[in-house]
Amino acid sequence: MSSTIDAATTGRPVAPRAVLAARNGVAVVFALNGLAVGTWFSRVPAVREALELSAGRLGLLLLAMSAGAVLAMPVAGLVTQRLGPARTVAASVLFVTFGTVVAGLSAGLIGSVVGVAVGLLAFGYGSGTCDVAMNVEGAAVEKRLGRTILPRFHAAWSLGTVAGAGIGAGAARLDVPVGVHLPALAAVVLVGTLLGARAFLPAPAEADGPADPAARRRALLATWREPRTLLIGLLVLVMAFTEGSANDWLAVAFVDGYGVSEAIGATVFGVFVVGMTLGRTAGTIAIDRWGRVPVLFGTIGLAAAGAALAVLAGSGPLAVVGVALWGIGASLGFPVGMSAAADDEDRAPARVSVVAVIGYTAFLGGPPLLGFLGDHLGILHALGVVPILLLPTLALVPVLRPPAR
Repeated sequence: MSSTIDAATTGRPVAPRAVLAARNGVAVVFALNGLAVGTWFSRVPAVREALELSAGRLGLLLLAMSAGAVLAMPVAGLVTQRLGPARTVAASVLFVTFGTVVAGLSAGLIGSVVGVAVGLLAFGYGSGTCDVAMNVEGAAVEKRLGRTILPRFHAAWSLGTVAGAGIGAGAARLDVPVGVHLPALAAVVLVGTLLGARAFLPAPAEADGPADPAARRRALLATWREPRTLLIGLLVLVMAFTEGSANDWLAVAFVDGYGVSEAIGATVFGVFVVGMTLGRTAGTIAIDRWGRVPVLFGTIGLAAAGAALAVLAGSGPLAVVGVALWGIGASLGFPVGMSAAADDEDRAPARVSVVAVIGYTAFLGGPPLLGFLGDHLGILHALGVVPILLLPTLALVPVLRPPAR
């Protein structure tokens, strides 16, 4: 065959070569977004030291990134539907670049908490918008390929965070200032993301969705009344908290709780993202063989056990084993939730946006919650909230089953 037909039955021919190119482009965008995020989180201990922040104040500062993402989410689906994923990603990476540069210079050269907060707000806004657009594009590519692949795109994101954590650990060991490290990273992310987005699938014709902006808004509001979408969002919220708490606090928790150096703390964060990457890579095979529901039951249980071990082990090496299990177990909840929200491609932008809004509230509330608990219990013990939340979440897993057609 010289072409395939759009899975949404629009009749648009899509050449197989274009689908493969889009697959590669989506993977690049995911990886570079992860690189930016992983680099930032690996340098959080250095930023804390440069700005002389307590755990509570650091939690409030990290809230700025989550706030930016949550501000982006309610309109990201509408923007993606209007502009198409490629142009949305291209616009969003400008915010990510600006935010990374401002945060790096403010922390490393100026010493301004306000400047870092402004940078993180822009970073979060761009990353949140990009998140919706690249997941919509990834789901479209997944449908055209006819097999589970969205978790592998998230594995590419995790690989990016691994690279970011590794580079961050090296930069911390070599005492590279964040004011130099983060702007240099931003330039790489900007150029690579723009090139990756150029390979995306052709944007749907305007006739394929509601042309009237008011009709789009009504369709989005109607999505907020769909029980399945809301339950998927709730599951994604807990899984986002499970992942985000590690992103925000693992390096700091091991520095404070186990007395390791900043470089070792960044390396422990790297262990977590390696586990995430392995889980997302192998998870696609498991899901195609056994289905979403059985696989998610197993991985969520594994995440609860791993997080509990990381907090309660009392021994650094044993705790690192728990971190690895935590990463593997947390790997599939977010991407599988996004894939489930996009089961109907015609409604995918609105549903992915709603699920993302709900999920990202974990990133909004998580940093200050854990920062507050950290001031009273220590950051390491504050992370014990993670397994407590994961166990009741098992009851939500059946909602991920694809709806009958």
